[in-house]
Amino acid sequence: MPSRDHKKYRMYAASDAELARPFVAPDSIVRAIWGDADTILLVFAGAAAEFALNRAVDWLFFTNALPRDPIGRLFATAAHAQQIVFADCAAAHQTLARIARIHRAVERQRGQRIPDWAHRDVLYLLIAYSEQAYALHRRPLTPAERDELYSVFRRVGESLGVEQLPATYAAWQRDRAAHLRRDLAYSLLTRRLYRRYREVLGWWRYSLILAIQGIIVPPEVRGLLGLRPWPFLRQALGLYRVLVRLGLRPLIHRALIPKQYLAPLRRMDAPGLPS
Repeated sequence: MPSRDHKKYRMYAASDAELARPFVAPDSIVRAIWGDADTILLVFAGAAAEFALNRAVDWLFFTNALPRDPIGRLFATAAHAQQIVFADCAAAHQTLARIARIHRAVERQRGQRIPDWAHRDVLYLLIAYSEQAYALHRRPLTPAERDELYSVFRRVGESLGVEQLPATYAAWQRDRAAHLRRDLAYSLLTRRLYRRYREVLGWWRYSLILAIQGIIVPPEVRGLLGLRPWPFLRQALGLYRVLVRLGLRPLIHRALIPKQYLAPLRRMDAPGLPS
């Protein structure tokens, strides 16, 4: 195994009062995004498409975590994100430290280092699809909300030791565009992962996911995967919001989500946030 100096998780010295503060402000747009199960599902619909194309996707094939249970992996990642977003600083840093230990363990098993650009790619796609999902499900973010979204995820990245993160949302947009041009390619692993999506979801849920991906992913991803959105999908999402207001959300979830994932889906809704 090659030797390396692991990037150390950054646990900053802080007072008890600082550690007791919320990691994300209670009124932050980030809590609105990551406290709504429907928005989170849209985030991961886009992320599932883009990550399948990432040149570092082999890392999750190495552990077999993603191909073994791609939907379960989604809920596990969402749970980690919520343990950060809805926690105080002390608990959030504990979760971040646990994630960093998992990364280091995988690196030791494989005898390689996860590339810095791959860490940035994952962080970047979570930022991008948080914004896109909220715009699709609710409304576009304001400039101040975009800055807040990026600021929170930048703190997450810095705490995990992710290097060379842009200072501002505008600078991140430029770097995100560069990553999309450089780090995506259709591969045999892409094909294998999409085959697993279909096996787990069944043909009609799989078709729905492809349609959602077709409207939420950027052109680079859409072109590589040959995605085509359904012409009336945006109107269907509007109808879904009406049905939710009529109290039919649980019934729709039971129709759309495999039953083994309904309980973790319900846990993704944060109490007190608008439905």
